Amino acid sequence: MKFFLLLSGLVAASFIFAAAVNAQPAPQQHVVLMSLDGFRHDYIEKHDAGNLARIADEGVRAAGLIPVYPANTFPNHLSIVTGVYPTAHGIVNNRFYDKQRVKKNGYAAYSLGKGKQDSSWINALPLWNLVEFHGKKAGSFFWPEADARINGAVPTYHYHYNKYASYQQRVDQIVQWLSLPDASRPVFVAGYFSLTDTVGHDYGPDAPETKAAVQRVDALVGELYDRLQALPVPVNLIIVADHGMTSVDEERLITAESLGIDESFVYENEGAQIMVYARPGVPPQAVEEEATRLRALADGRFTVLSDTERAERHFQRGPRTGDIVLEIAPPARFIDADHTFSSPGGHGYLPSHPDMAATFVAAGPAFKKGARLPALSALEIYPGIAHLLGLPLLSETVSDGAVFKQGLSEKIAGAE
Repeated sequence: MKFFLLLSGLVAASFIFAAAVNAQPAPQQHVVLMSLDGFRHDYIEKHDAGNLARIADEGVRAAGLIPVYPANTFPNHLSIVTGVYPTAHGIVNNRFYDKQRVKKNGYAAYSLGKGKQDSSWINALPLWNLVEFHGKKAGSFFWPEADARINGAVPTYHYHYNKYASYQQRVDQIVQWLSLPDASRPVFVAGYFSLTDTVGHDYGPDAPETKAAVQRVDALVGELYDRLQALPVPVNLIIVADHGMTSVDEERLITAESLGIDESFVYENEGAQIMVYARPGVPPQAVEEEATRLRALADGRFTVLSDTERAERHFQRGPRTGDIVLEIAPPARFIDADHTFSSPGGHGYLPSHPDMAATFVAAGPAFKKGARLPALSALEIYPGIAHLLGLPLLSETVSDGAVFKQGLSEKIAGAE
């Protein structure tokens, strides 16, 4: 009897030992986050993007990706990779002044990509920082501000922006990075294509030139997806855009100069908004008087935002967001008097406008197959990718990524 019990115990122990030996940790997921600037939520059908449709069928697609305010390139790219509003990460528009940075001739100004020279413009923790701070590697090929030394660090692999770098080179480099040995391979790579935004501005969202740009980008994305899926490691491709694109009416243009803004102020015209900043020493009463004058001048053509409206847009008064904000609705637009022409396409408007919604498509081993999601916020991407990669957050985010996680396979979605 004792021998039988001993034998049974040895057999059971051998099974447990064998199970422990055979048990393998789940393979590390990898993510390529690719931004297609200005790729509107309906461009897949509107402009026959067959590869993106195929990828969506093999993975998930959202009804739209809702940008943060303002629906412009740099604030949204930073919100996507930090999970916070522009007033929190610091890049409140493509260009703006900062009243806390006083220079001899006025205020210091931010313009696209200035973080490369001075990363203190950016206040949050981007995804590549999160990855690297957890001891893993990240890469970026031209994601806006990914070459800035934010929190003292840059992605292990990155390029400084160069408009002459070909799109094919970007695809090839991303695949090469994901083909590296385990110790060198990045688990997160961010990429960026600007073509659809450039052409959408130049010709408008409905133009045949825009359709051709969509189809060119679609072919590149299809190639990238197929090559990533052929790799021996699990790679997930997530396609996003920073905003959509809408038509602009040449009969509805307002020149910033025609507003007669007093010389006690400086302003930055971003097309859908004009941010007005009181110069040093200008009293609050003068700001209110100028706002009142502009409201009377508006006559329904534009809006001077109240504090309540600014709070609704998460664009409260601060040193970078302007003492006064003028907002215009499409198809109207603010332009500068020295513009010899106006772009037929524009963005930067309220995120709730249907044409501002962007594209979200994702596929790979971590995602469900053929799933459809409701519209999700750009602020869902950061916590969603962190969860997919199994990385605990190191900073607060606005969203917990609940809608993003609806698209994940049950095994990944339920992982802690």
